[in-house]
Amino acid sequence: MNKSSFRIIFMGTPDFAVASLKALVENQYNVVAVVTMPDKPMGRHGSVLQPSAVKQYAVSVGLPVLQPEKLKDEVFLEELRSYQADLQIVVAFRMLPEVVWNMPPQGTFNLHASLLPQYRGAAPINWAIINGEKETGVTTFFLQQEIDTGAIIHQERLPIGPEDDAEVVHDSLMAMGADLVLRTVDDILSENVHPISQDEYVAKDAVSLNPVPLKPAPKLIRENTRIDWQQSAAAIHDFIRGLSPYPAAWTTLVSPDGAETALKLFESRVVVSSPVTSDEFVLSPGEIDTDGKTYIHIGTRAGILSVLSLQLAGKKRMPIADFLRGHAQLNQCMVV
Repeated sequence: MNKSSFRIIFMGTPDFAVASLKALVENQYNVVAVVTMPDKPMGRHGSVLQPSAVKQYAVSVGLPVLQPEKLKDEVFLEELRSYQADLQIVVAFRMLPEVVWNMPPQGTFNLHASLLPQYRGAAPINWAIINGEKETGVTTFFLQQEIDTGAIIHQERLPIGPEDDAEVVHDSLMAMGADLVLRTVDDILSENVHPISQDEYVAKDAVSLNPVPLKPAPKLIRENTRIDWQQSAAAIHDFIRGLSPYPAAWTTLVSPDGAETALKLFESRVVVSSPVTSDEFVLSPGEIDTDGKTYIHIGTRAGILSVLSLQLAGKKRMPIADFLRGHAQLNQCMVV
């Protein structure tokens, strides 16, 4: 079977998935249909429906689009079967029931933005940066019952620079992932696939030879994106860049009169990386020091962090110098 007769159904939703779908289409693979999320209500009253990035691209190239509310709905399943797909490809979609992923004869593979089995879950790019990893990557694997646990087909590695944020890593992995999807499809077509259990990918500690603990990548919510100023400046810097530009790390600015304002931080720099004795650099966790013109320094458990860009609730993101033009008197404030 060649790629023009090999029938593929693609499943995905955000921009990250568009790169893989576009690579398949532009390289003349036979994508017979696309499955994506229902249009999302937008606007003040939810009266405007916003199609997903994948739907917008699929429509632009004339591909049929399926948008089921429920993946076990019989009408949807019957329509899915009607396309007689040989293979399904999933990139940044949602958890599939077995009746869906087990449907095509060649199975269903997923592209995941981590080096599985590390960082299983919804936000692998963010958590790898937050945890200070020096590298990440993309993995293709066949779906099975438990999420992100199927046998690995291929992996590619990507270094993470010390100042890379989630946007930089996302865009690099998006392009790398599209290439890996094509490579995986080609190997399936040529029957040159040798999946390996994720158990065999678990790294061993160099000294004890015990398995390295697996790190999860849970969904990002308000509770786990708040900055803890009791951590070190280096850890908070990683936390900020791991959540930038979206959803963004946040904290609460408390004025001397007790008024509180939510504050998102997008860029930072470690000014002092460990506790010091000089009075010039003594700041307690959450304490602010500023010249009112060019810098804001914030104390942490170990070291001092300089904030480079931020956003007040209801305002636009701005560099620190622009912010200070309207908020010069911050030395009596705290962040918590």
